[in-house]
Amino acid sequence: MMRALILGGTSDANMLADAAARAEFDAVYSYGGRTRAPANQPLPTRTGGFGGASGLADYIRREGITHVVDATHPFAAEMSRNAVAACAATRTPLIALERAPWAKAAADTWIEVADITSAVAALPDDRARVFLAIGRQHIAAFSTKPQHAYTLRFVDPPDGPLLFPDVDVIVSRGPFTLAGELKMMRSRGIGWIVARNSGGTGARAKIDAARELGLPVVMLARPELPDRPRTESVAEVMQWLGHRACLGA
Repeated sequence: MMRALILGGTSDANMLADAAARAEFDAVYSYGGRTRAPANQPLPTRTGGFGGASGLADYIRREGITHVVDATHPFAAEMSRNAVAACAATRTPLIALERAPWAKAAADTWIEVADITSAVAALPDDRARVFLAIGRQHIAAFSTKPQHAYTLRFVDPPDGPLLFPDVDVIVSRGPFTLAGELKMMRSRGIGWIVARNSGGTGARAKIDAARELGLPVVMLARPELPDRPRTESVAEVMQWLGHRACLGA
């Protein structure tokens, strides 16, 4: 019998969970645990890390997992690498549900960088109002440029004081609209944006707003990941799982 593990935390993973539940597939949805109040799922869920690749392999064996879908965020590189290693160790079929990255348009002003250190260096030395749209785990690096006024947006309120003398925190959950992003950027006088090339539609509005306002975007490239089967389509993942289930794999 097929039993799937969905490594989730994205809107794509949520759509897959809905489809799997409607099809009455035996599946478990796993959250990484960074969000305090994750969205409810129609599938059984687990929260937290596995303890590296070896811990994930142990979970796969213990829980009778026959197939793994990596539907994590494109920047959750460690989890994706662990999934590849664990599935290789247990000979478990793996597929990635991975949205395509955004492509730079002619009207975009992007400064493309490879890592957080380069993103910090790309910001100007003169004071600017910067929207950091990069997730809370990476913001500490920007404390080396304390002259800027930073706007941060989190799903959950911060646990404690932040490392910036001038900071504005927005607590909100996407997806976001172009009109909303334009209003936010104009009202706060945003002059620069730092973003990860996450792809998809749920977070794209800030990129479209930056283009409309003529703002520079420091764009973090995706991390390199091991080769593995991948698709951008929930329907294709469902076909993959359904075919495996029919084979009794």
